[in-house]
Amino acid sequence: MLKCYGYAAYNSLTPLRSHHFKRRSPGPRDVLIEINYCGVCHSDIHQARNEWNGTKYPIVPGHEIVGRAVLVGNEVDRFKAGDLVGVGCMVDSCGICPECQDHQEQFCGDTVFTYNSLDKHSGKMTYGGYSNQIVVDQRFVLRLSDKLEPAAVAPLLCAGITTYSPLRHWKVGPDHKVGIVGLGGLGHMAVKFARAFGAEVVLFTTSADKIDDAKRLGANQAVLSTSPEQMQQHEQSLDFILNTVAAPHDLDRYLTLLKRDGTLCLVGVPSTPHPTPSIDHLIFRRRNLAGSLIGGIKETQEMLDFCAEHNIVSDIELIPMTAINTAYERMLKGDVKYRFVIDMASLPKQ
Repeated sequence: MLKCYGYAAYNSLTPLRSHHFKRRSPGPRDVLIEINYCGVCHSDIHQARNEWNGTKYPIVPGHEIVGRAVLVGNEVDRFKAGDLVGVGCMVDSCGICPECQDHQEQFCGDTVFTYNSLDKHSGKMTYGGYSNQIVVDQRFVLRLSDKLEPAAVAPLLCAGITTYSPLRHWKVGPDHKVGIVGLGGLGHMAVKFARAFGAEVVLFTTSADKIDDAKRLGANQAVLSTSPEQMQQHEQSLDFILNTVAAPHDLDRYLTLLKRDGTLCLVGVPSTPHPTPSIDHLIFRRRNLAGSLIGGIKETQEMLDFCAEHNIVSDIELIPMTAINTAYERMLKGDVKYRFVIDMASLPKQ
């Protein structure tokens, strides 16, 4: 077994703190990664505080991992020691079901997530990236470009692919007017991608102080969603809306903005359900209410290559490991622009 150390939540109420634990020893198809940076996702808070239920303590969060391969198994043919690599939300799947065969491992019924999931090799719980090292099967390791700042790449492994995947699935492009709801860790990436795909981008926010930032990031227009007058100007004008907000809210306000056959796609996961939308707003314009998860490994690699080609990274605030509990509280207040990333060089060893 491999001795590791990191930060863990021991229950749903107390702050994260230093934790020593063991990972499985690297096998012939595994890559041992020294973690340099780990993004902080809102999912980490939900899981650490058991807001989705099912958390197994102690839990080591973190699924936006950037590091260097330090050891590869003798059957590994995709990576070598020294490579800059990434790990996202998944570390294993069955590999044989229709979803896996279609490169959609995120929908596999036997997906193993990067943390708080049962490791098929060890039979123990997986631990995430708030740690010094991780062992991952090469199928779930991603190539990263040296062209981009590694710390700013980390959030692409979740926030990036979570927004890239639905925009690609619904074929967003130059002929589309696209709405993005929320300008946070997910929303700011959605704006960047939608604009890079050539769409006209409208950002919807409840925060007036984010209007200028939305335009800096690439939005053609920014709308204060609390203003009925501003919202009315966009009624029945949008082809697609990507809703990134992870708190329950009125979906009808956005359904009315869609054209006939338009789609409202949800990617934020609130701890309590959204109010049920009116069926009228769906059936009288044949609108679609949909959801999306992350993307498969093949699509995630495609996204990372696209980002390297177009110089797209996350806007981040780099923090030491010891600031993680403060970062959680700031995230809950919306006080981050737009993603915290942990510098793992700061990880206390004791």
